[in-house]
Amino acid sequence: MEKLKSSAKVKILLTSFQTWLPHQKSNSSDDLLEISQKSNYVAVADLFFLRNLPVNIEQASHKVIKEVEHIQPEVVICCGMAEKRTKLTIESNASCANECLYTTVNLTDLVKTLKLTEVSHDAGKFVCEGLYYQLLKYIRTQRLSTYCIFVHVPLLSSNQAQQLIKQDFESIIDQLACMLDANQEN
Repeated sequence: MEKLKSSAKVKILLTSFQTWLPHQKSNSSDDLLEISQKSNYVAVADLFFLRNLPVNIEQASHKVIKEVEHIQPEVVICCGMAEKRTKLTIESNASCANECLYTTVNLTDLVKTLKLTEVSHDAGKFVCEGLYYQLLKYIRTQRLSTYCIFVHVPLLSSNQAQQLIKQDFESIIDQLACMLDANQEN
């Protein structure tokens, strides 16, 4: 886990996955975190990176929950690859069996100024949804005030798309940090 330090006090944990199919040279979720980590972007929060999670619900959930317990972030942004999507999509919920858990973040407000991001109500029924569900359940069970969202990242095929996606992603980070600052002041 690496940390990118800013002068703010809000802590945000960002996660990404490894690849899982032979044709995948990289995972776009991890590519996006790497781009953000290496860019000149100065976040309004302290960013913590937990990259290349195993593509296994139990193992990934255990690692992320352990990191949440360790750094106690105010925000967790989990990222996964969505090869067939063309925009960043923020998942509203995650299901397991007959239970559906929702993020406490107002996603409509979060995406309204973004160029290449929309809200999704289908987290994919794979490891992404499994991790998201386990994390939302943990936050709820522990009665944490932690904001948690899951962002699906499309393939970063062109430089123009990559730049717009990076800008939207950094705006998501900034907006969540500002929401927390506003809530803490009230």
